[in-house]
Amino acid sequence: MADLTSRTQFQDELKELEGAALGGLNLVCQSLDRAIETVQQQDVELASMVIADDDRIDGRYLEVHQGILSLLALQAPVAGDLRLVAALLHVIKHVERMGDQCVNMAKLVPLAGHQPPADAEMLANIARMGKLASSLVVQSKQAFQRRDVALAQDLVRQDDDIDGLNRACFHRALEIGDDPDAREWAMHMMLVARCLERIGDNAVDIGEQCAFVVTGLFREFEDASHPELSPGPRGG
Repeated sequence: MADLTSRTQFQDELKELEGAALGGLNLVCQSLDRAIETVQQQDVELASMVIADDDRIDGRYLEVHQGILSLLALQAPVAGDLRLVAALLHVIKHVERMGDQCVNMAKLVPLAGHQPPADAEMLANIARMGKLASSLVVQSKQAFQRRDVALAQDLVRQDDDIDGLNRACFHRALEIGDDPDAREWAMHMMLVARCLERIGDNAVDIGEQCAFVVTGLFREFEDASHPELSPGPRGG
């Protein structure tokens, strides 16, 4: 009876930790939306809020990480529980990394100045990337919650769109002209695009952890060195 009670308590605590880890993705979405607005408006005050908000994401990382270690110290999980524990350690790390990328975007704003020679096409691409990245974060959370491998694999399709826009930002930066201020601003926007591209990659990584929990096998959805092993045809 004691073993059953202990097991039930373990399951309850593991469920709470999963909720806390996935709740960290909500914090990422909030920070990401603010970071994109910061870039669009060149709002230094809002940038400071994004940077300060990262403390909440870092705190969530420590909460989940330490909670899992404490749980492991009390009881050794097996089978599906062990996979979930391992996956959550990865998930919360990706959450922390996405928060860092939001901070990186915010820190570029003071460098760019209050009234940079902005380019409408570049800003439109950044805005589109931001919406896609936010959508990916939300979908990665839904896939993990539902243990939906198909939904997790669909993240790759959307991530391909982000990659395409990242390349478009790079090419637009090359075309921006010879004005030094314009070029400096374009370089900063390239770095913003890179941050958004990395957020998309981390969302896909969370999808891969979902598949691992369900199947017990870890495989990258999109392996550049072995493209024949990637999941079936994807849309553009």
